[in-house]
Amino acid sequence: MADMGSFREAVTAWAAGGPGDIARELAAQVPVRAAVLLEGPSDVAAVDALAASRGRNLAAEGVCVLAMGGAMSVGRYARLLGPHGLGLRLTGLCDERERGYYARGLERAGAAPQEFFVCAADLEDELIRALGVNRVRELVRAEGDVRSLQTFLRQPAQQGRTSQQQLRRFLGTKKGRKVHYGRVLVEALDPDRVPAPLDGLLTSL
Repeated sequence: MADMGSFREAVTAWAAGGPGDIARELAAQVPVRAAVLLEGPSDVAAVDALAASRGRNLAAEGVCVLAMGGAMSVGRYARLLGPHGLGLRLTGLCDERERGYYARGLERAGAAPQEFFVCAADLEDELIRALGVNRVRELVRAEGDVRSLQTFLRQPAQQGRTSQQQLRRFLGTKKGRKVHYGRVLVEALDPDRVPAPLDGLLTSL
């Protein structure tokens, strides 16, 4: 049976250079109305966690949440899925430094750049600021990673960085950690402390 997971896999294969027939067929069967373009799986984990906390099932609403494998892929995904492709509504999150890739990619694909929400540094930075450094450290302890964090903080490269910068770096040091904490940090947020880009994205859907 066709589902959003099958559609997501078909789109990822299509964007990697494969044929688009399966994605086109599944788009009608699922059915899909919108695509959320995100840089990586940690962003997907955060968006999914926030949706779940608000009692929403994005797949059931016809929304496909996609990790593109980097901001430079946005033009390709927008071309396949946007007005000149499958005709889906496009939205997503990007980092401030990647804003140019998104603006150019969306413009070339005939999509609306204002539908995208921009994080100051990245989503992890937004979440750490929303929770506060002390709360994030508590969560790291609760997840059993406090010894890894202490070892990381003793590295010479971390001296002179702010606590927020250190935590942000720490989350990206081990494969899978960013994805895990994407969910953990979102689940720990008070409802009125959700970072504006993440809140804006979900509210827009």
